[in-house]
Amino acid sequence: MSTLDITEVVVTPIAFPDPPLLNAAGVHQPWALRTVIEVHTGDGISGLGESYGDSGHLELLRATAKRLTGLDAFDVAGLRRLAGEVVGGVSDADAHGLTGASSVDKTVARVVSAFETALLDIQGRALGRPVYDLLGGLVRESVPFSAYLFYKWAAHPGAEPDAWGEAVDPEGIVAQARRMIDEYGFRSIKLKGGVFPPAEEIAAIRALREAFPEHPLRLDPNAAWKVATSIWVAAETEGLLEYLEDPAPGIDGMAAVAAAAPMPLATNMCVVGFADIAEAFAKRAVGVVLSDHHFWGGLRASAELAAICRVHGVGLSMHSNSHLGISLAAMTQLAAATPNLTYAVDTHIPWQSGNDVVAEPLSFQDGSIRVPRAPGLGVELDHDALGRMHENYRSCGIRDRDDETYMRGFDASFTNRKAYW
Repeated sequence: MSTLDITEVVVTPIAFPDPPLLNAAGVHQPWALRTVIEVHTGDGISGLGESYGDSGHLELLRATAKRLTGLDAFDVAGLRRLAGEVVGGVSDADAHGLTGASSVDKTVARVVSAFETALLDIQGRALGRPVYDLLGGLVRESVPFSAYLFYKWAAHPGAEPDAWGEAVDPEGIVAQARRMIDEYGFRSIKLKGGVFPPAEEIAAIRALREAFPEHPLRLDPNAAWKVATSIWVAAETEGLLEYLEDPAPGIDGMAAVAAAAPMPLATNMCVVGFADIAEAFAKRAVGVVLSDHHFWGGLRASAELAAICRVHGVGLSMHSNSHLGISLAAMTQLAAATPNLTYAVDTHIPWQSGNDVVAEPLSFQDGSIRVPRAPGLGVELDHDALGRMHENYRSCGIRDRDDETYMRGFDASFTNRKAYW
């Protein structure tokens, strides 16, 4: 066994508080679930990964972890082979509803990503190089991120109002944006839509444009609108949006909207794997792909996606789900090495209220994160914080994210709004 062979893999499910953020599927539950991966090697070098925390995915992570002992930390191909063997014919559904119908390939990609990030962290530490050097080298000193706005309740039912307060109208959204920009310096703004009738969300976009005339704006209803509604919204927001994200479901729906829309359409829902690219690009359904290493199969797979987008003249950004500092570091390293990342990156970090599992979280300056130069990902695990969040997981009672069921607990008439309007 070489000194960089894997000797132990620790898989720790965690939970941290999440605000009542509204979306087309419902509302975020009080606790967000994630999984932290620690991969240890014979010479004492360890690497970190972060992934989803839903029960089916967690089971696959644990089963894969048991197979990795003895694998060389540079053998990412071996990781993919072992993950494929563990997954077998299992098609684990995406509990977040973001990546369409489940498939074996998508399931393998989500499993590989969690461990590949940790292996790249180890490789970088062993070589004394940041992960961006393993992905082709530094192309930007800092990575711009976007203010990610949500309609939200003031508090989870029965709880005290949180620090962000209520945002259910244009005034509330503008106030939320102002606070986020004042605190983090973001220079672009994204609003999660698909919550209220489209006319109300257009009003919020107009209010944001008036309040922040220099900030590029984005609107993302998570495919909640029919094609005709999407075309109407695109016409009404001409000159206001840098892109309209996933207005209608499916590649054909997006293509129909794109043919009429005056702005590019972006997606993290209809192009979610390599098998989707040929059809979507041929039909000109999207102008921007929001990559996400968590479900595209890791950092190197995301770099491959970036190269394909560059060849086809398609823009590139990054998608975000509720996440912590390991994922933020991985996203920053990937963005640092991606020449054609043409739009600011999404992040949920402001919504996590300072909770993190890394000892010194990366920080925002003027809406950007300066790329760390330390070997590997550039972050270290806070074991005490990890322990606290694992206890949260044990006691919170949530094992799978389910925004729709949680919403129905307070609104029995609620209907998942995808393709409703």
